[in-house]
Amino acid sequence: MRNVSCQMEIRAIQPSEVETARHLLVASGWERGVSDAGEFRKLLSRSQLTLVAVEGKEVLGFLRAFCDGMANGYISMLVVAEQHRRKGVGRALVKAAMGDDRRITWVLRATPAGVAAFYEKLGFTESEVAMERPGVSKP
Repeated sequence: MRNVSCQMEIRAIQPSEVETARHLLVASGWERGVSDAGEFRKLLSRSQLTLVAVEGKEVLGFLRAFCDGMANGYISMLVVAEQHRRKGVGRALVKAAMGDDRRITWVLRATPAGVAAFYEKLGFTESEVAMERPGVSKP
């Protein structure tokens, strides 16, 4: 019997992988937009870029982003299965979303402890110019 090694693939999420991606987000503490399966599917249907990192049939990570392709991009969600963290999965997802155009400014919200350091390794820096109007959680 031969050892067969799979390689990670980054590609658009398939309908059969949506629930797995949702579970990864829930397991990592995401609540808004992911707690309800129907709401999450609606969120994805309105998203511009939804990527998964897969190896074989296993979903290793998920990313959701928006970009105008000219000047601005926004990474909205990034999650990697706990057992696959620190293996380059998140880095591969972010790089695939951002592409090679260095003229585009990418922004995100990096609040959990340790997350900022991950993005700094990818060239992100803290900004003093971003503003936000936080959404209100449903009762």
